[in-house]
Amino acid sequence: MTSLIQKHQIFRDLHSRPGAFVMPNPWSAGSAMILGSLGFEALATTSAGLAFSIGKTDSEGAISRDEILANARDIVAACDLPVSADLENGFGAAPKACEITILQAMEIGLVGGSIEDTTGYPDSPIYEFDLAVERIQAAAETCADKPFLLTARAENFVCGRPDLADTIARLQAFSEAGAEVLYAPGLPDLALIATLCRNLDKPVNVVMGLSGPNWSVTDLADAGVKRISVGGSFARAALGALVRAANEILEQGTFGYAEQALSHAEASRFMTQRTAGNS
Repeated sequence: MTSLIQKHQIFRDLHSRPGAFVMPNPWSAGSAMILGSLGFEALATTSAGLAFSIGKTDSEGAISRDEILANARDIVAACDLPVSADLENGFGAAPKACEITILQAMEIGLVGGSIEDTTGYPDSPIYEFDLAVERIQAAAETCADKPFLLTARAENFVCGRPDLADTIARLQAFSEAGAEVLYAPGLPDLALIATLCRNLDKPVNVVMGLSGPNWSVTDLADAGVKRISVGGSFARAALGALVRAANEILEQGTFGYAEQALSHAEASRFMTQRTAGNS
């Protein structure tokens, strides 16, 4: 078993070595076991993947902090890799809410987590600048000198505010407030990503597998990206396979989908590898 301190060091080292690394997002213990067996070096949770797996939408406030952390605890227990969590907006507007969320995240064995600057209100979707910074500062002070890597997210581009200057200013302020990884999902082209990376002093995370351009790991690394996540796209890929299989039966009366499915033995092998490692 890898200790929490060792996992944290492994995770931190991934952010300082040359090139970019991919940190995929399982949505359950079983998917974490599979991804942990395939050669990835770290994992991250996904609020979207969790929401879809329990019959909810991926919207602000749809999933509680308790649900998010229970899912993260299952994923941490299911694999021996460092796990970082999608902690949404910290589950409250006040800096104190972010502090509580980070404390609880550390208690369950997570070695990292992200806090967004989204409010959840359509008319004013982004926290005012100073409050956004105070929230990240509270989170950063909570995990200072602890085995936890804080990621700060600037959500302008996914909230209909494609303001690169403000996004960069926010991430620079988040970095100064103590965030160790910076993240601005939804940038629409590689040139903007490269500009963002050039203007920041901490490792940058980019999410792929959503919609739009399909840049490679090499493309993103050349632009200055350090970490690549996939958000809820693996979960949606699995749901897509389910829908295609169901439609094949309903529309054609055939079962050809089974040719692409994992065999029972393969699936079982993935689910026993972690158990064997713990014995």
